[in-house]
Amino acid sequence: MRCPFCAHDNSQVKDSRPTEDNTAIRRRRQCEGCGARFTTFERVQLREVIVVKSGDKREPFDRGKIEQSVSLACRKRGVPQERIDQLVSGVQRQIETLGESEVQARDIGEMVMDGLRQLDAVAYIRFASVYRDFTEARDFEEFASTIQDVGGQNVGGLDADKS
Repeated sequence: MRCPFCAHDNSQVKDSRPTEDNTAIRRRRQCEGCGARFTTFERVQLREVIVVKSGDKREPFDRGKIEQSVSLACRKRGVPQERIDQLVSGVQRQIETLGESEVQARDIGEMVMDGLRQLDAVAYIRFASVYRDFTEARDFEEFASTIQDVGGQNVGGLDADKS
């Protein structure tokens, strides 16, 4: 593995352990050239998947984009990183097991929304506001009124029969 600091071609694995619900291996490495330590992750990739975006633009699937979007939606919500990693790994597995070489971006968005709905209602609404392109406060209101929190309350904290 090439060192990200000095570009030396060799590094030693100092520690390996499973992560993300045993779907990846985390490796701590040390560069033989400069001695710097860095972390790599090893994941199974079943096939190369192309994402078809609006306007028929195509690009390779990038797990990092989902990680970034979900992390942003969950920011300051107290959702453990491990749960975010599990959600992202679950979406990636769904995409890879579809057996298709191309997947619509909207389908990926729906998979993420399904995962966030179960993880955190506020993060779900945050993601939906970008994914569904909310333009007015009324869009948030209408969407939030359809969502029930785990405790049976609407996200806004109002019971449906009290508003």
